[in-house]
Amino acid sequence: MLWPPPVTAPPTVPRYEQLADDMEAAVRRGVFAAGERVPSVRRASVQHGVSIKTVVHAYALLESRGVIESRPQSGFFVKARPVQRDGPDSREDLVARAAQAARGTKPRRAGAAKVPMGSVPNAVPAPVDVSRLVLSTLRSIVAQDAVPLGSPYPDPALFPWRRINQYANAIARRHASWNLIDDLPPGNPELIRQIARRYAENGADVDPEEIVITVGATEAINLSLQAVAKPGDTVAVESPTYYAMLHAIERLGMRAIEVSTHPDTGIDLDALERVLARKKVAACMVMPNFQNPLGFRMPEAHMKRLVALAEAHDLPVIENDVYQELYFGPTRPSSLKQFDTRGLVLHCASFSKSLSASYRIGWALPGRYRAQVEKLKFLNTLTTPSVPQVALADYLRHDGYDRHLRRLRRFYRQQARLMRAMIERFFPAGTRTSDPQGGYVLWVELPPRVDSMRLYRAALAQGITIGPGYMFSMRNDFHHYIRLNYSYPWTEQTEAALKTLGELAAKMA
Repeated sequence: MLWPPPVTAPPTVPRYEQLADDMEAAVRRGVFAAGERVPSVRRASVQHGVSIKTVVHAYALLESRGVIESRPQSGFFVKARPVQRDGPDSREDLVARAAQAARGTKPRRAGAAKVPMGSVPNAVPAPVDVSRLVLSTLRSIVAQDAVPLGSPYPDPALFPWRRINQYANAIARRHASWNLIDDLPPGNPELIRQIARRYAENGADVDPEEIVITVGATEAINLSLQAVAKPGDTVAVESPTYYAMLHAIERLGMRAIEVSTHPDTGIDLDALERVLARKKVAACMVMPNFQNPLGFRMPEAHMKRLVALAEAHDLPVIENDVYQELYFGPTRPSSLKQFDTRGLVLHCASFSKSLSASYRIGWALPGRYRAQVEKLKFLNTLTTPSVPQVALADYLRHDGYDRHLRRLRRFYRQQARLMRAMIERFFPAGTRTSDPQGGYVLWVELPPRVDSMRLYRAALAQGITIGPGYMFSMRNDFHHYIRLNYSYPWTEQTEAALKTLGELAAKMA
């Protein structure tokens, strides 16, 4: 569903009026933004279980109210409301102001920080030990039949897995006659070609000879780190950072140094420069696009400065760019790799977040470290299974990947707005959320008295999972933060879970 389940209206209210009221409420909550297309008449009919005639009447009523407008041969779109500079406030303004007054906050100014800041950690290298916490948390998510707000994975139902499986089954049936064996590194040539073509279509010049296929982005990150650093070395990371980065450092016996990270622009480059001036750092690991968990999109100027800083210090930068295709804006974001002229950026990505999580196909563009990454790939896992590689290559060649991505981006954008609105409604005063520019996770700052591990255990007892902030740092700076997943369709169960979570947090606060 693309908006909350409708509230049952009195039987005297015609069904088309009830549908129109529900959609108007969704527009007021920001689920549909001005200028955004609403579901077609046929799709709305299927979603709400009503006749096409009912939807037509509802849309006509919404047009008469000035909520939506019809565009010939394009569909129906949310109508932009004129800004009221004088005169009485609109109903939406009054509701927003009342909510702000209840929270004791002032209206946000344009350009003001909307999300919690990252920590300002002491620049001291430290050993990493977060894997046990992450493993126990992920096991509880899998083992419990719970609302998956804490899942790190996207909803697999959103992916074209049936079509990809058809390709895989056809390949498997031809296995004997093809004498198909696993492709040795760097990987299947056709998949490599399709990946390079994808970058080219998005304005990035990529040499296919540089690509090494891996078992997901996690292996690409591990191989890249292993290629540029050795046990005992210090690696700079964002704070907070995605725990897979910390896992890679921990697995290889290295030490991490956390660098404060801004929720809008990414890693603090002044702080990183001070660290590099004082300490020997073997590598830096960052997520410039829709970072997990903060969700920011690093500005291009910031990217260029980071690459220039890396070049000045001959510092390898491992770029985790798994969410690059999941942007909410009109254009695909740039990457650090596009500004790298000396081969210092080791770019890592995968299809796991955008096309198929189960096949675990990723890749690395390791720059000057390409030969070492390929060798390590062979030594560590020998190969990446062929059938998934060929199946994904066939899908990329024959099917509508861009069409699938457009649907996915629209859905995630609407889900993000909806979850933020529900948190504002149900959670205690003092709660703040990130404003993700892409991806499918939300970072939530709770009142300081709320301990995220206590909340995690209390929520699990109620059949709800969350991602406690402890997983995203080696320190306790994020003890009152949680990460939530909004990739799953909105249901009454989801809304009830958020309400329960808010009540539990309010008791602790």
